Amino acid sequence: MTIALSPQTVQRARIAILIIFFINGALLANWVSRIPQVQESLDLSEGELGLVLLGLAVGVLVALSLVGGLVSRFGTQNVTTGGAVMLCVFLPFLAWMPNAWMLWFNLFLFGMAMSTMDVAMNSQAVEVEEHAHKALMSTFHAAFSIGGFAGAMMGAGMASLEIDVRTHFLIAGVIFLVGIVACHRYLLEDKPDADEDSNEAVFQLPSRALFPLGVVAFAAAIGEGAMADWSGVYLSNVVNTDAATAALGFAVFSLFMTVGRLSGDYLSTRFSPVPIVRAGGLIATIGLLLAIFLPQTVTTLLGFGLVGLGLSVIVPLAFSAAGRLPDIAPSVGIAGVATIGYAGFLAGPPVIGLVAEITSLQGALLIVAVLSASLLFTAQSLGRAKEH
Repeated sequence: MTIALSPQTVQRARIAILIIFFINGALLANWVSRIPQVQESLDLSEGELGLVLLGLAVGVLVALSLVGGLVSRFGTQNVTTGGAVMLCVFLPFLAWMPNAWMLWFNLFLFGMAMSTMDVAMNSQAVEVEEHAHKALMSTFHAAFSIGGFAGAMMGAGMASLEIDVRTHFLIAGVIFLVGIVACHRYLLEDKPDADEDSNEAVFQLPSRALFPLGVVAFAAAIGEGAMADWSGVYLSNVVNTDAATAALGFAVFSLFMTVGRLSGDYLSTRFSPVPIVRAGGLIATIGLLLAIFLPQTVTTLLGFGLVGLGLSVIVPLAFSAAGRLPDIAPSVGIAGVATIGYAGFLAGPPVIGLVAEITSLQGALLIVAVLSASLLFTAQSLGRAKEH
C-alpha cells in the first residue's frame, strides 16, 4: 500500500529527481561529445573503437542484473546517489587511459555506474509518479535529454576552445558531483522492511513476462546508443566536419528528443502507448534514412534530430509500463526491461563498428534503421500495465 506524503515532500522529490535525470544525461553527453578526440588520441580505427565501446555496454548489462536486488535492499534513494557519485568519479579517468584495453576497463566501470544510477532513478521516478497521481515519466526523461543537450554543448564548447579532454572531464565531474550531493536529501526515502530485504536476491535475470516490453526497449536503446556513440564519428569521418560540428550531432539529437519528451506526458493522456510508439518508430526510421542517403551537414543533423524525436518517448513508456506491471516490483520490472533493452548497447557499438569496417558507417546505420522500423510491429506489447 502506498503511504500518502505531503504535497511539499512530493514536489521536492519531483524537482530533485528531475535534476538527477539532468545530471545523468549531462555526464553521458560529456563523454560521447569527446569520443572523436579520444579515438584520435589512441589512434583507434572504427572497428577498434566499436570494441572499446563494448566495455561500457558490458558494464551496463552486468550492473543491470544486480541493481534490482540492490534497490530492494538499500532503496532507490541510496542506490541512485551511489551510482551517480561513482559516475562522476569514473568520468575524468576516461581521458587518462593510455591504451585501448585500459579504456575498455574504465568504460566497463563507467557503464556499471551509469546503469545502476539509471534503474534506481527510474524506480524513484515511478514512486514519485504514484504519489503525484499523474504521468511524469516522459518529463523526467526530458530532463535527461536536456542534460544530454547541455552536456553535448559543453563538450562542443570545450572542443572549440581547444580545452584538453582531461581538464574538461575533471571540471564536469566536480560540477555534477556537487549537484548530486545537494539532491540526495530530497529524494523519497524507500527503506524496505527486513523480511522483504532478506528474501530478495541481489542477482536477478528478467522474467519471461518482461520480454515483450524488453523488445521495444531494445530497438529504441540501440538507436539511442548509436546516436550517442557514432553521431560524432559519422559527422567527423563521413560528412567530414570539424570537431566542434561533430559534437553537435548528439546535441541536436538530444534537443529533438527533449522536445518529444516534453510533450510525451500530454500525448500519453490523449493516446494509448501503441500508436505513440508506432509513430515514433516511423519518424526515427525516416531520420536515419535521411542521414544515410543524404550525408551533408544540414541533412545529417536534421536526420539525427528526427531520430531523437521519434525515439523520445519509447523508453519512458516502456519503463513506466514495466514499473506498473501486476505482481512485479517496480525496480525488478524496470531492471528486467532495461536488461533486455540495453542489450542494444551491448550489440550496437561492436556491430556498427565491425559492419562499418567491412562496408561503411552508412551501411552499418541501416541496421539501426531496420530496428527502428520494427517498432511498427512490436509496439502492441505496451498495454498490460496498471493505470495510475
